[in-house]
Amino acid sequence: MDADGEVILHGRARTAVVSVTVEKRVDGPGATDHADEAWQLKERIRREEGVLKQRKRFFMDAYRRATTYLLYLDDDLVGFATVRRDGYILFLAVSPDRRGEGFGRRLVAEVAEEHRTVTCHARATNERALDFYESVGFEIKRRIDGYYEDNGDAYYLRLGPDERLRDRLSDLIRR
Repeated sequence: MDADGEVILHGRARTAVVSVTVEKRVDGPGATDHADEAWQLKERIRREEGVLKQRKRFFMDAYRRATTYLLYLDDDLVGFATVRRDGYILFLAVSPDRRGEGFGRRLVAEVAEEHRTVTCHARATNERALDFYESVGFEIKRRIDGYYEDNGDAYYLRLGPDERLRDRLSDLIRR
């Protein structure tokens, strides 16, 4: 390896070039072009992690009424955020094998770009989600006992209207 971190093979420098294409797609209210793929990702997360427990009819009805931002990496869905008109995130999901790569932040940035205030609920026991939301600037506003259908507790979280934070998140979209 040379001083620039390039691998030297037989006296030549070789740099690995990796090309990935992240594409944003949007299903507006009434559109369900990508709903089945989003459902499949949500269900995978439910099976593996025990969160995102919504039933299919509820999920599809909410998806149909809201706007969903979807991120694809080389035509594979890696994450999505389904958002009501008031900036409330109904669903935020990132493929477990793609976490830590900025997809969740980018989805929140997409939502923040369109809404002055962004809110959501997170299961009180879902430390991974709570840590993520806190890392992008959400604040816990209150705890709601028995919020979920299975009587699980939730936190209500809010992002904004801190303009500096919105600008920082919006910058993620432009990268």
